[in-house]
Amino acid sequence: MKMTPRNIFLLLLLEIALLNVALARKTQHAKQSKVSTGDEIAAQQYVEERCVGKALDLVFIIDSSRSILPPDFEKVKEFIKNILKFLDIGLAKTRVGLVLYGSTVESVFSLNTHRKVEDMMRAVEEMVHLATGTMTGLAIEYTMNVAFSTQEGARPFDWNVPRVAIIVTDGRPQDKVAEVAAQARDSGILIFAVGVGRVDMQTLQLIGSEPHEKHVFFVQNFSMIQTLLSEFQTKICDTDLCGVIGHGCEQICVNTPGSFICKCKKGFVLNRDQKTCRRIDFCVQARHNCEHECVSTEDSYLCRCRKGYKLHPDGKTCLQCIHGAMDLVFFIDESKGLGTNHFRSVKQFVNSIVDGLEVAPNATRVGLVQYSSKVRNEFPLRRYSTVNQVKAAVSRAKSIGQQPTGGRPRRQIFKNSFKVAEGARALAENIPRIAIVLTDSRQQADVVEWATEAKQTGINIFAIGVGKATEEQLQQIASLPHDEYLHYTKDFRTMGEIAETVKLQICQGTPSLGDQCKCEAIVLFQIQAKEEIRTLNQKYILSM
Repeated sequence: MKMTPRNIFLLLLLEIALLNVALARKTQHAKQSKVSTGDEIAAQQYVEERCVGKALDLVFIIDSSRSILPPDFEKVKEFIKNILKFLDIGLAKTRVGLVLYGSTVESVFSLNTHRKVEDMMRAVEEMVHLATGTMTGLAIEYTMNVAFSTQEGARPFDWNVPRVAIIVTDGRPQDKVAEVAAQARDSGILIFAVGVGRVDMQTLQLIGSEPHEKHVFFVQNFSMIQTLLSEFQTKICDTDLCGVIGHGCEQICVNTPGSFICKCKKGFVLNRDQKTCRRIDFCVQARHNCEHECVSTEDSYLCRCRKGYKLHPDGKTCLQCIHGAMDLVFFIDESKGLGTNHFRSVKQFVNSIVDGLEVAPNATRVGLVQYSSKVRNEFPLRRYSTVNQVKAAVSRAKSIGQQPTGGRPRRQIFKNSFKVAEGARALAENIPRIAIVLTDSRQQADVVEWATEAKQTGINIFAIGVGKATEEQLQQIASLPHDEYLHYTKDFRTMGEIAETVKLQICQGTPSLGDQCKCEAIVLFQIQAKEEIRTLNQKYILSM
């Protein structure tokens, strides 16, 4: 086109017009930008106001597996820091923890580590990418049991402080997540699940709290994760709904962002209505194996015995034990030499019986004597005042070994064992006296002599025979009736069964000295009378 003065003028007019259009568009865009910026500032101020003073325990659970590239890991850091900017951080306000996970779990900082947002920002910036596996279930379990423990800074449930976890992941877990995520939610943790890229949506829903449309989020890539900020800012800093009358929780209301959950006190479980609570019957849920009665407690159960019985130290079985006092002395025969293994069995036998007794100065007193040709008083009745002391002394005892029989000197020591000077209660106190004689020898003449005298003074004697011990001598030693006071086994290995029987017989109650003497005399009279009647009957039959 030829450049005439007229054409030049037209071109100038066109340039001016285009310039005006450009200026108009720029002005309109600027106005729109101002309006947009104004709206954003107002929205930000609104959210910040809602976050002021907000008490919250928040833990980030960040996937740091090898599938996340370093640039994407940096974008996750920015996402965390942008959320921190809107929180009111403080010991009595919002506490924040951060957990990284890959094949293992690493705590970047705990809920009680930092009290200033600047320190948290610095810790986030300095955290190192793990670049390993994807153990999401392990990370959730760690968060539930460790990150949200009171030791790590979480406030107790009855403080009514919401517990929130935000998990960010881009991959499929290499472990199971459904069960542990359910446990975490049931424990009162509100879980936001954020999935990026190729993450499985079904897995996210297994992790996140319900309703899923409020707690489960998905974005195509890490650049888009920043678009979720407004969602989290609103939900995290929402109203304290537990402060609203009519939440309906029977026992405990726990705030969650935008909602609340009901919880129960220790020993109770939430009913299906998610509001009311019922007491947990641990006796029904557990295999308690209580012999008599099971009693459900706040967080477990305990076994209880019926009246007249005493709970065994195993906490399960019951013994019909007297609560009164007795003086009990064990006499262990070493005439034939028991040997190391057999002596160990004998000590176990003694301790098994002692275990079921109430050892105390005003209850049961226990003594132990070993004898062969000589007698060694391991400990008298007066020495020990607890079960543990007696058992320890029995365990320390050493065998005196095989020696010839001792005769009369032994009888004197036997008699001394039940003297007041050795710790026995005076006869006037009417305290039962019991002797347990354990022997594997036939040479018991002097023991028989002592036992005869002892029974006449009111001492109850259990005769325990092993191996070569003879029934005749055991009968002469034991009190009547023999089916209660005489026990025999061929082998030391089966002494445990005898111990249980003797323990029950002792615990069933031993007559006092006066009553026991009367009982012994009556039994002897009955036996003698029956024998006389049998003899007379035989004579009468023969004379016919």
